[in-house]
Amino acid sequence: MNESLRVLIVDDEPQIRRFLRVSLSAEGMQVFEAASLAEARSALRADKPDLMILDLGLPDGDGLELIPQVRESSSLPIIVLSVRDDEAGKVRALDAGADDYLTKPFGTGELLARIRAALRHRLLASGAQPIVESGELKIDLSLRRVTLAGVELKLSRKEYAILAVLAKHAGRVVTQPQILRDVWGKVHEDDTQYLRVYVGQLRHKLGDDAAAPRYLLTEPGVGYRLKV
Repeated sequence: MNESLRVLIVDDEPQIRRFLRVSLSAEGMQVFEAASLAEARSALRADKPDLMILDLGLPDGDGLELIPQVRESSSLPIIVLSVRDDEAGKVRALDAGADDYLTKPFGTGELLARIRAALRHRLLASGAQPIVESGELKIDLSLRRVTLAGVELKLSRKEYAILAVLAKHAGRVVTQPQILRDVWGKVHEDDTQYLRVYVGQLRHKLGDDAAAPRYLLTEPGVGYRLKV
């Protein structure tokens, strides 16, 4: 998996958190943990996860109340992981905005499949295709994997994020301020020199020549476009 998928585990059972941490880390994911609603809210702000696995029975409240709070400002994929297996509880969680609901006990293979599905669904909902190809370059947005001629590339988090923004708008020009907002935040939308440095690093890893690019096209004074 290219550049670690950041997963937040919210569960008050240390053994469950440990099992998930070991299982997901073995798949190349970066794992963050929270044992309560308060810790989860703090982790969401500080760690900026790409996906959250949420238990409902937490010491300071029902995990269900966290879902609509997240949905007020984010499309973060949320997978509920709970011992509750009643249909009404599942419906409440899904209606609140959860992407999936998995009942304990569970298998690692099934959890990984649910994670992949949740990421794909969010991409499709945003209008992006899960897999984008440009010549020998293949970008799997659901797995966060980038390959060139079948060989996986090791990109930094920022390099991958820039490429992912361009892949989601493949064939269309993405302005420099838009890329900067999406990758670094609104306060950095004028830092165009900063962006040029990272695009240069990305081109180097892609073996792309700025003078005769195969993948990343520069639209002078405007932005960049992923060639398809």
